[in-house]
Amino acid sequence: MKLDIYQVDAFATQVFQGNPAAICPLGSWLPDVTMQNIAKENNLAETAFFVPLQDNTFHLRWFTPDREVDLCGHATLATAFTLFNCLNFKGEKITFDTLSGPLHITRKEKLLTMDFPLREATPCANFPDLDKILNMNVEATLQCGKKYVVVVNDPLALKNLKPDFAALSRYDVEALILTAKDTQYDFVSRYLKPHATLKEDPVTGSAHCILAPYWGSRLHKTSFHAYQASPRGGEMWCDIKNDRVFISGHAVLYLKGEILA
Repeated sequence: MKLDIYQVDAFATQVFQGNPAAICPLGSWLPDVTMQNIAKENNLAETAFFVPLQDNTFHLRWFTPDREVDLCGHATLATAFTLFNCLNFKGEKITFDTLSGPLHITRKEKLLTMDFPLREATPCANFPDLDKILNMNVEATLQCGKKYVVVVNDPLALKNLKPDFAALSRYDVEALILTAKDTQYDFVSRYLKPHATLKEDPVTGSAHCILAPYWGSRLHKTSFHAYQASPRGGEMWCDIKNDRVFISGHAVLYLKGEILA
């Protein structure tokens, strides 16, 4: 088996920044176990696989090294970038058929904009001792499924945080989305996954489907300039329109290769 593979740094303007994703164009689906093995071998936060459907529509799936997921922002951005810039897709709009429904991506010069579903988080009790583990004051905690938004009061401490994943693993969570109001950006965030193989996601587009409405209610705004303050870092622009969040960012190609298996 020979497969083309691309690696793209999403939410970045130069390589070694943003969030890397692998993209595998397919003519038809491979067995799920094969796609999972490829994602595990790549050992990136996500590997995306897509199959053409019709016209400007593609079926898109995302795999972490551990499992298939139902929504991934940076790998969607990276897939659209690959189609536009490497595979000579004609047009300015792509639709992906996904587990989260149809996702539309448009291109305006070098900026790509994703049309994603808005996801509301609801207030819940703070995690015991989390403020001590983070060494930051926790202002509020909100829940969206097994992902939790943790609002802290110190953006600089959040940017400089060296997470204690052994301590964080005591919590039964898929992700802890730490966030704070900032001075340079509307808000900053970190995305921690204490039980996953890759324990911090560098830049997480889908998290902003939750963060944008939260900060919208706090700041009384519908448009935001956001920064995910991981060691790689990445910025994006978010706009809320009804029940959708439009997330915009840049991407750059890191490599093109071939899988031999």
